[in-house]
Amino acid sequence: MEEWSRIPVSFLNPTAQRRPIAQPSTRPNAPAVDDGRPSTQPPRAKTEADGSQRVQDVHHLWRSRDNRKGRHAIAVSPAAEGQFLAPPASNTPRPILHNLWRMLTYYPVWDVSYMVAQWFTWGSVVWVLNSFFVWLPSVRPSSAFPGETTNGGGITAFIGATIFEIGSIFLMIEAVNENRTQCFGWAFEEALEKNGLLRLRPSSENCTHHHPNKKNLVGNRKIPFGETPQEKPLAPKKFAEAKVLETWVWFPTLQELRHHYLREIGFLACLAQYIAATIFWIAGFTALPAIQSSLSPRAVDGAYWAPQVIGGTGFIISSLLFMIETQERWWKPAPRTLGWWVGAWNLVGAVGFTMSGAFGYWHGSKGEYEAGLATFWGSWAFLIGSVFQWYESLVKHPVERDRDAGRDVVVPRGVEAVRRDVEGASSGSTE
Repeated sequence: MEEWSRIPVSFLNPTAQRRPIAQPSTRPNAPAVDDGRPSTQPPRAKTEADGSQRVQDVHHLWRSRDNRKGRHAIAVSPAAEGQFLAPPASNTPRPILHNLWRMLTYYPVWDVSYMVAQWFTWGSVVWVLNSFFVWLPSVRPSSAFPGETTNGGGITAFIGATIFEIGSIFLMIEAVNENRTQCFGWAFEEALEKNGLLRLRPSSENCTHHHPNKKNLVGNRKIPFGETPQEKPLAPKKFAEAKVLETWVWFPTLQELRHHYLREIGFLACLAQYIAATIFWIAGFTALPAIQSSLSPRAVDGAYWAPQVIGGTGFIISSLLFMIETQERWWKPAPRTLGWWVGAWNLVGAVGFTMSGAFGYWHGSKGEYEAGLATFWGSWAFLIGSVFQWYESLVKHPVERDRDAGRDVVVPRGVEAVRRDVEGASSGSTE
């Protein structure tokens, strides 16, 4: 398959596309040869001294989740005699260690996707602290101190719910500011030291995402008239007709909502997350000691436990939608995709928070124990998912091995044809 589009839910927009960028001849500086027979030999990887790998062809992997987060994924086919030099696959030890180090040393606070991950990470940390306050006294009563559950648990619940609400607002801002133009995010350059090979490197020069804008959190860059809008099904016509395309908006129009956003799985997931966090915040507010102590048991059930159950259910819906967005089919898991694990761990956390609220209706020490335990493992699951999201937000140019390469019949072409493909990608004719 040279190109494909992925639609996990038939009545919603595609969530992924695969498009060829370049397919070189089988040997450097060799003329194009086509004997009409596909090669039966699998490509062999060859790693250079600087960690780069020789690859046979390059495909652009557009994904709706990656698009929201300013990521530019490519799929490469390693080959010993490939004409391209590409960075190593992102799931190999060297890039992983490099990106883990960047998590400790790089703070792109101008990047809304990074801020989304930070808000949810620190919110999860607060919820982990909350779980110790509310569960530890049931496990080890000797460690309890006055006001541990009421004050410590109540105040941290309010802080954690508030941070989750702020993170959800950033998530909605990220969703309505998805990129609307073609953005490859890579460039080809002549690698003179490698016998004329074309080196593939990340490039932000022609990137139209708002994420690289370091001047402020709101990407105020504008796309001049003449650049091709992103080819997305059911995208509003005004995107193509506009004189200037803004890379940042605060609120979408009703037309954009009806014809575009409400058909995007990612937007629906973000919307569900925001609504759920808003309802869940009520539980955090009523957990404050001064408010909690003034409520009757029946009022606590309605104003404290009910928002936890309803909000937690919304978190479950949101997490499932985020997982489906990364999947080939709505029922088929995608464990090889980092974004899928973000949704999966958040799903575990959402189930924990929902169960915590449900156990709250079980009055007595046993109910308190189970509610605290569900909060404990649920908050840890949220923290793991948030750290994955933090890692994801820093990897703007992921490189993957092309799992579809074996199903394609690749017709080798000469270097000139490759250069025409590259020029077309740079000018926006190829995504």
